[in-house]
Order: sequence, then C-alpha cells, then structure tokens
Amino acid sequence: MLTLGNIFVLMLFATAGAWLWHAHGLRERALERVKQHCAKLDLELLDGNVALRRLTFTRDAQGRKRLARIYNFEFTVTGEQRHPGTITMFGAHTAQIELAPYPFEIKTPPPSAEIIQMNEWRQSHQKLKP
Repeated sequence: MLTLGNIFVLMLFATAGAWLWHAHGLRERALERVKQHCAKLDLELLDGNVALRRLTFTRDAQGRKRLARIYNFEFTVTGEQRHPGTITMFGAHTAQIELAPYPFEIKTPPPSAEIIQMNEWRQSHQKLKP
C-alpha cells in the first residue's frame, strides 16, 4: 500500500528524472548550435560534444539576471592545436558563443580571366601610345 511518504519519494524521483531529461535536451540543442557556428566559420568541432561547466545567474541583453547554462567545447583550425570555446544558453536560447583567439588564413580567390591586374593594363596601354 502506498503511503504519503512513498508518494512523495516517487514524485521526487519523477521530478529529478524530468529535470535530467530536459537538461539533456538543452545540451543537445547547445551542441547543434555549436556545430552550426563552427561550420559557418569553417572550423572543426573536436570530440563532437559540449560539456556543462556551470549553472549560474548571468545578465542577459536587457540587463536582467537569468539562470544560464555555460558549456565548454574545443575546436581546431588546422587539426594540430585545440582551442577552447564556450556557449551560454538561457533555456533553449543561445546567448553567446565565445571562441578563443585562433590562427586563420586569408583565402584569396584564384585569378581568373575576368580579373585584370592594373599594373599589366597600364603597361600594355603605355606601349600603345605614340
């Protein structure tokens, strides 16, 4: 027979389970946002995961204090060095993604037939003048 104490313990376990299920869903959402951000910047997310660093009260864009989850992750540019990053989530909404300084190379498009170098154009037109 169920007593009031047993029902309380069952409700406590159900609440803890629901909270863990919800937290896992938020972690998966943070992971998806980090993957999108890394893909946009042409970075590689290492280990394919984010790790909860802490739960804290942080100010949002309007200056109000809200409960935030801060996750850590690592990324690489060259495949040789690991760089840390963090993502701050207010519930299911992304507050910010911070990346540590990392080296990157400036990609210049290869010259094509449509691009005319100004120096070459000047030299060819100076020869044509009498």
